[in-house]
Amino acid sequence: MTTTPLIRVEKLRKQFGDKVVLEDLDFEVFPGESFVIIGSSGTGKSVLIKCILGLLAFERGKIYINGHDVGQLSTAQRQQLLNQVGMLFQGGALFDSMTVAENVAFGLVQGMGMSKSKAKEIALEKLKAVDLSPAVADIFPAELSGGMQKRVALARAIATNPKVIFFDEPTTGLDPIISGTINDLIIRCVRDLGASAVTITHDINSLRKIADKVGLLFKGRLIWTGTVAEMDQTDNPYVKQFIHGLPHGPFTEQI
Repeated sequence: MTTTPLIRVEKLRKQFGDKVVLEDLDFEVFPGESFVIIGSSGTGKSVLIKCILGLLAFERGKIYINGHDVGQLSTAQRQQLLNQVGMLFQGGALFDSMTVAENVAFGLVQGMGMSKSKAKEIALEKLKAVDLSPAVADIFPAELSGGMQKRVALARAIATNPKVIFFDEPTTGLDPIISGTINDLIIRCVRDLGASAVTITHDINSLRKIADKVGLLFKGRLIWTGTVAEMDQTDNPYVKQFIHGLPHGPFTEQI
C-alpha cells in the first residue's frame, strides 16, 4: 500500500453557531483502503462527509483529496475533483422523475458533459456490476424494491469510476439478507475500481464485513482508530459499549 494518503484531514473544526460539531479531527485514508466511521447519532458523521466534499465550509483545519486542498479550490476545480468521488446517500436519493438509467448516468452527463447515449452505455455496464438486469434501465425508481433502489444508487456512485466512494449508512432500512448483499456489492465494486471507501454506519455486521480500519467519533473527535481485530481486543470502554450495544457505559453516562 502506498504511503501517500488519498484523503487527509487535519485539525478539522466545524461549528454551527455556538455548537462545536467537529474539533481537532484528524485521519487519513489510503488508496484501496476501506475506512468505517462509527458513533452515536448526532456526533457529526454526516457533517464530516459534507465538509470533505466541500458542501459545508469549516472554521479551521485542512482537507486534502488526492493531494488537493479542498478549501483552496475554485468552483470549477472542485467540480473536477468531485468527478473523482462517488457518493451513496443514506436514502438512496434517487430522482423520482428520472429513469433508472438516467439516475445512474446523472454524474456522467451533468458533471462530465458526456453525451446521453454514451452515458447510458456506461449506466448499463454499472447496473450489471451491481447484479441488475438491463430490463430495469427504463423504469422509474418507485417501481423497484428498497434493495434494488439501493443497488441503483450504488451503480450511480461508481458510474464515474471514482477514486474514493463515500457511503452514508448503506444498509439502513434493509433486512439482514439484503444488507449482506449490499455489503458484498460494496466490497466487490470498491475492489474492482481500486477505490478507497469512507463509510459511516451504525451497522456492526456491515462494519465487520467491509472495514479495513475503524474510527469511533465522539464529541467531535475520533477517540479511537484501529482494525476490526484491534476493535474486538481493545479495552477502550467507548468502543466496547458501542460495538456490543451495552445500555451502560461512558456514552450514556455523558448524555
